[in-house]
Amino acid sequence: MTTLLPTTTAGSLPKPSWLAEPETLWSPWKLDGDALAAGKRDALRLALDDQRRAGIDIVGDGEQTRQHFVTTFVEHLDGVDFEKRATVRIRNRYDASVPTVAGLVSRSKPVFVEDARYLRAQTDAPIKWTLPGPMTMIDTLYDAHYRSREKLAWEFARILNQEARELEAAGVDIIQFDEPAFNVFFDEANDWGIATLEKAAEGLTAETAVHICYGYGIKANTDWKNSLGSEWRQYEQTFPNLQRSTIDIISLECQNSRVPMDLIELVRGKKVMVGAIDVASNIVETPEQVAATLCQALDFVDADKLYPATNCGMAPLRRDIAQGKLMALAAGAAIVRAELFS
Repeated sequence: MTTLLPTTTAGSLPKPSWLAEPETLWSPWKLDGDALAAGKRDALRLALDDQRRAGIDIVGDGEQTRQHFVTTFVEHLDGVDFEKRATVRIRNRYDASVPTVAGLVSRSKPVFVEDARYLRAQTDAPIKWTLPGPMTMIDTLYDAHYRSREKLAWEFARILNQEARELEAAGVDIIQFDEPAFNVFFDEANDWGIATLEKAAEGLTAETAVHICYGYGIKANTDWKNSLGSEWRQYEQTFPNLQRSTIDIISLECQNSRVPMDLIELVRGKKVMVGAIDVASNIVETPEQVAATLCQALDFVDADKLYPATNCGMAPLRRDIAQGKLMALAAGAAIVRAELFS
């Protein structure tokens, strides 16, 4: 990327009200059949336009074609039974009814590749595509077949690598894997989670990113964050091994969080997506607030490796609030760029 401090998002943006219920995470579609397929593409173009108008440099699809950042990918795989449900504890935080892994998992056809081609055809800007990470995938399913979190994670890593290679061929510049599970299961992350992530990214020439956040602004996540004390040091557990990994970009949460900024020093040398927009608040940041967060981060990451971003996805927010936050992100980055060149 040639732009200094290129701005981007963690992934999701609000869906238009005619496609899904506003301000509702994982809302059912309001359309079906051919109308749904067309509606998803219309929404993708709107999400792209919102980013373009705000001045976002590295754009995405806003995850407009998926209901859930994990299960929409899993829906397209063989070996997972969505009729057979089980209740599991998601990231040790809340219970959810999830599909069951009932047999060997495999990918018989691409999942997001046609959507990525469509996005690529709409813009000349660099594009980023998000995929669930292997460890977060296994934490969002009930495994009745492999009976081993590690074995299933390696299978998903292989499948994700197939998808990632085809996304790269479709013109995607950055492939991001979402791994919020890395903030909870530290031993597993270090024992085999980072290794499975590297497998998912194996052989890619596109840049790779891992997004590790504290979650959407839903009650289960905010309650968990309120229990973590005055400092959130979870990143300290995995960053040393991520610094040594083959992953190019580390994405983390900084705005209105209790993450000590100096933890970024643990991934020195990597590119860092610094979350400078709080997605758990309806208050739109000022450009100056964004700039202040980025300036703090610059003590620990070189300017040519800093990517201003959002803390997490913005799917549950009102669309006008998300648009305001995107504009604040771009304007805040512009302030810092001007200071660096002054």
